[in-house]
Amino acid sequence: MAARTFAAVDIGASGGRLMAGTVSRDGIQLDAVHRFPNGPVEVDGHLRWDFEHIVQQVAAGLRMIDAESVGIDTWAVDYGLLDASGELLAPPISYRDERTSSVIDEVHHLIPPAELYRLNGLQFLPFNTIYQLAAERRGPLWSSAAHVALIPDLLAHRLTGVLRTELTNASTTGLLDPRTHQWSPSILDRLGLPAQMLTQVEPPGVVRGETDAGAAVTTVASHDTASAVAAVPAVTEHFAYIASGTWSLVGVELDRPLLTAAARQGNFTNELGVDGRIRFLRNVGGLWLLQECMREWDCHDLDTLLAAAGETARGPLIDVDDRSFIAPGSMPERICAAARRELKKVEIVRCILDSLAVAYAGTIDHLASTTGTRIDVVHIVGGGAQNELLCRLTADATGRPVIAGPVEATALGNVLVQARAHGAAPRSLEELRAVVAGSFDLRRYEPT
Repeated sequence: MAARTFAAVDIGASGGRLMAGTVSRDGIQLDAVHRFPNGPVEVDGHLRWDFEHIVQQVAAGLRMIDAESVGIDTWAVDYGLLDASGELLAPPISYRDERTSSVIDEVHHLIPPAELYRLNGLQFLPFNTIYQLAAERRGPLWSSAAHVALIPDLLAHRLTGVLRTELTNASTTGLLDPRTHQWSPSILDRLGLPAQMLTQVEPPGVVRGETDAGAAVTTVASHDTASAVAAVPAVTEHFAYIASGTWSLVGVELDRPLLTAAARQGNFTNELGVDGRIRFLRNVGGLWLLQECMREWDCHDLDTLLAAAGETARGPLIDVDDRSFIAPGSMPERICAAARRELKKVEIVRCILDSLAVAYAGTIDHLASTTGTRIDVVHIVGGGAQNELLCRLTADATGRPVIAGPVEATALGNVLVQARAHGAAPRSLEELRAVVAGSFDLRRYEPT
């Protein structure tokens, strides 16, 4: 098979990159062609994304790749409002904005939490799209809005002029029925959200349109976590995954949603993945805490800090899921306050990584008991896979082997779903994962 090239637009909450994925009989190779910073900025009293900057950077990166197809994945839950002519009414508000705090009780009054979980199967997070839209209805743009477009679909709309909603990202909104894979009429009706504002849902692997240069724009798992999970190099069905980045998504894969009271009480979510698999997971705090500390310290030598932290004794633990850590700013001070003592820089780093590992272990044990599944190995993919100390601490805390890598799992999942749609990769998810396992060096950490 001749080598074929696919472009992955992979944008996270702190940075974006365009990757050229080359698929051949020898496996898959990724090359980072263009990287750019990303982050919310305060505009008109809200934290917003500079969407026009993102569009410009994506266009610049695509000009560097001669690809037959383009796939887009980003973080979840955030969206833009479009008017009837398809124009963006304002820069999208970030999930880290605090606007939803005043509407959560209102939503839960209309649909009690236990009933809401039976309808959408979604973990409660204060920034889920369902709460953002409840807040949006009170804002000045609602009367002019004709469509709601999630961030990757907003980008695809700019490239093709076609407006749809990709399934895996739709499943993070709180508005989708995970059984039917369609918007929930009950939820929309009870919250007074017009159904026509939400566009047709389509699965990964569909050609949505073409760029001006003639490349197909192919839907992938546009929620970045769903793309990362698709590229987990698992060789057994008894595995858990941790997509470790700004957030940590800790979960297992199920064939159908688990909507029990125990699942809700455990704050587990039923999000959709490639081929209709259920990503049964919990959002756990992530490397955002460390990233924010490094930013506050204006420190760029993480390797030295990690080496020192590895030689530092375990100290206090914090709850990495505490809401006080969601917003940016003053992160070292907030961590010290949560630890109830002053900590040196290296102690803060050790505190964050120990606390993450303990949170991972508790979540994995809870996953096993809630689903009744056996978990033999833990796969860490994403940025956290290159953090040797985090991987070692996780193996010790979970009592299970940890397989780390690939770091670029999200882009790999993006490329492989495109390649499969265009006949350049195997059909089954297990075969796609085997391609990943055979193409990259993985590191194994045994518990001590």
